Amino acid sequence: MTAILFAAVVVAWGFTWFAIKMQFGPVPTEVSILWRFVLAAAVLWIGLAATGRLRRVRLRQHGWFAAMGLCLFGLNFVLIYNASGHIASGVVSVVFTLSTIFNALNQWLFLRKAPTLRTIAGSALGIAGMALLFGEAFAKVDATGATALGIGLALAGTYVFSLGNLVSMRATGDGTDLPNAIVRGMSWGVVFLGALAVVRGLPLVIEPTPRYLLSLLYLAVPGSVLGFFAYLSLVARIGADRAAYATVLFPVIALAVSTLFEGYAWTPWALGGLPLVLLGNLAIFYRRPSSGPRRLRPGSGAAMAEGD
Repeated sequence: MTAILFAAVVVAWGFTWFAIKMQFGPVPTEVSILWRFVLAAAVLWIGLAATGRLRRVRLRQHGWFAAMGLCLFGLNFVLIYNASGHIASGVVSVVFTLSTIFNALNQWLFLRKAPTLRTIAGSALGIAGMALLFGEAFAKVDATGATALGIGLALAGTYVFSLGNLVSMRATGDGTDLPNAIVRGMSWGVVFLGALAVVRGLPLVIEPTPRYLLSLLYLAVPGSVLGFFAYLSLVARIGADRAAYATVLFPVIALAVSTLFEGYAWTPWALGGLPLVLLGNLAIFYRRPSSGPRRLRPGSGAAMAEGD
């Protein structure tokens, strides 16, 4: 199941970069993000109600749901989208892979859970591979104020996303199941995004073109409902540090899409980076097969524990 969830995240989020690019146009960025989560939350509310899986939650939990909405379905997207207006999307993708390090750091800071050497080594390999994959994009970055602002926004958005990983664990800590936590987090995200649009005086418009509407549908359902459910399920199963490695792999899917539809040219640097990403994946998730159950002496502690 872990492998299926991981693959679902990589594929669902791998196509979102292309879909996000199709959103740029007359609709303000923050408003496009708002429509994305209005639709995603509506789909999830209807789906949970129709399947009888909608559950009541304690009122006090809404503080955590609101924090979840702000970090995962609001502020992080505003920062990342705006970063893309100052630097190339490939550079933003590489910066976002730092969530693996941010997650490990935040788990150590807030949960006192030190990352394993394997996680650190795998993340380092993956990030090095992504740096090679997008090396050409980095080489074209000029040292201007706009570039510094873009990288700063991307870093801030990535760190907010990382904090949201930990908040999601706390939001389900009272036994609230993940779908019910996500739908409430998304709804709070809609509240924050709507308030931001009103404060900034942004027009709540929509672009009635097939390109915009189809990309919005993809971002809302596979990119948000399915993608976040799979990702946060991974966080609950294997921890935020290992789950975040999906953010290292999904840009590889984005590159494949860019190759097909945007004429991305593979360079020797990029071809050298891909194996490093795959090696990082192997380092983090490979487990040596067990050689079989050990023969235990009767009465030993291990034998008694096994019989409990």
